[in-house]
Amino acid sequence: MARIAGVNIPTQKRVPISLQYIHGIGPQAAGQICEALNIDTTRRVNQLTDAEVLAIREFIDANFTVEGDLRREVTMNIKRLMDLGCYRGLRHRKGLPVRGQRTHTNARTRKGPAKAIAGKKK
Repeated sequence: MARIAGVNIPTQKRVPISLQYIHGIGPQAAGQICEALNIDTTRRVNQLTDAEVLAIREFIDANFTVEGDLRREVTMNIKRLMDLGCYRGLRHRKGLPVRGQRTHTNARTRKGPAKAIAGKKK
């Protein structure tokens, strides 16, 4: 099993698909990595040589923010917004949708399960 950026990527899948198991690498970034290192996108991870896996690992370390560093950066950005007390920070703090979605109906994912209101149903 190949270990890249602290993640065991699946060996039976194609290289661009298995690279997407790393937090911070999506379809486009996976394609860029394969293109930059001249790795055929139809090859499976178990067909890669150790040198190619090492090249992928070094390329990701040099050019992408992934896994723990990325998660830390995102949480710090959210914490900064909350500390500032700006609108987005307040929405994060209250656990409500941040990007302008309606909350009169819907938004159950952010708000959690509906709370019953006495005398509402007649």
